[in-house]
Amino acid sequence: MTPSARIQAALEALADIQTRRRPAAEALKDWGLAHRFAGSGDRAGIASLVYDALRRKASSNWLLGEESPRAEVLGALSSLRRLGLAEIEALFSGERFGPAPLSEGECARLVAPTLEGAPDHVRGDYPEWLAAAFAESFGAEAAAAGAALASRAPVDLRVNTLKSSRDKALAALAHLAPEATPWSPVGLRIAVRADGRGPPLSAEPAYVKGRVEVQDEGSQLAALLSGATSGLQVLDLCAGAGGKTLALAAMLANKGQVYATDEDGRRLAPLYARLERSDARNVQVRTPRGAADPVADLAGHCDLVFVDAPCTGSGAWRRSPDAKWRIRPGALQERVKDQVEILERAAKFVKPGGRLVYVTCSVLKAENEDRIAAFLASREDFLPLDAATMARAAGLPALADFASKLGPGLRLDPLHSNTDGFYVAGLARAG
Repeated sequence: MTPSARIQAALEALADIQTRRRPAAEALKDWGLAHRFAGSGDRAGIASLVYDALRRKASSNWLLGEESPRAEVLGALSSLRRLGLAEIEALFSGERFGPAPLSEGECARLVAPTLEGAPDHVRGDYPEWLAAAFAESFGAEAAAAGAALASRAPVDLRVNTLKSSRDKALAALAHLAPEATPWSPVGLRIAVRADGRGPPLSAEPAYVKGRVEVQDEGSQLAALLSGATSGLQVLDLCAGAGGKTLALAAMLANKGQVYATDEDGRRLAPLYARLERSDARNVQVRTPRGAADPVADLAGHCDLVFVDAPCTGSGAWRRSPDAKWRIRPGALQERVKDQVEILERAAKFVKPGGRLVYVTCSVLKAENEDRIAAFLASREDFLPLDAATMARAAGLPALADFASKLGPGLRLDPLHSNTDGFYVAGLARAG
């Protein structure tokens, strides 16, 4: 496919996403099935352009003066891919299978694009209905924080210390030019290419053999801050596909036990193969069956209960830019309700003297500090752990700088820590 044809394909996929309000991955899959002549490189290039367009959706529509897939693509080519007017005109040439030529108005707006005078939600590329929530969480930095969440994310890897070391992993992946992550002592970072695509890790022996796992540095830090150490009894209550389960298991060095469960047992399915690759021998996967609680026997017996709570996922918008345009106020209210319930459920598994660690990949105060404040107000048997103390105990004293100014816990986000957005709060149960 020609570059122009790829752009036209991206426009069609974006129109489908907008019309049917569906995940980008589904729309792209359907486009690929309907256009089997497109090779893997074509499909990857189209997907990259679609995701770039979604990252800058609000600012692109503002720049071009209209809300349309065409405006979103033009804006992304200009602001994110840094193409000049002549380069964009060459792609929008009107040739066969390509998009129509630029209009005079489009050319005028692309000559010297500017967001001067645009409101924060436009400059930050997040939904207007979240403007107040972003202002509450970031203050004067709301637009900058949103813009950071609208950027591309690097490929972060966690070194599996059960099978390798960071130095060995750096050497094994040297051809991909990895760097050590700045905060996590077990992290590697690989820059994405100019088109936004990362390396094909599925073909890398270090990945296939379980020596490294794909995991954002912020997610790695959430596990490290939990205080999990060798010999503890740990419950990962919302384990999902098991990224943090594997990190916790490595921290325990195959001593003690990690119990992994999830309300939706289907989410646990990928964990089995990942465990086999990892050499973690201290993980029990507890899959729900019927109405019975699969971890009922652990009530009051866990040294650490780790809660990666269901949330809006606003902290992961760099990786799922389509998600921010699908979320609605009702969804936020539902997630808050889920968080209230999961905190209450988690508390019953914490033994006296144990701790509960609450984590979200959200940057919204309503899902983070507000939830911990409400929980503490209702439970006299739990006390918040000081964020700086948690950071020092984890051997990561520099993370004390990310202590939340809005309540207990720590906040990470791409603007300040160059990670995905995460909130981590520790609660100790009275002995």
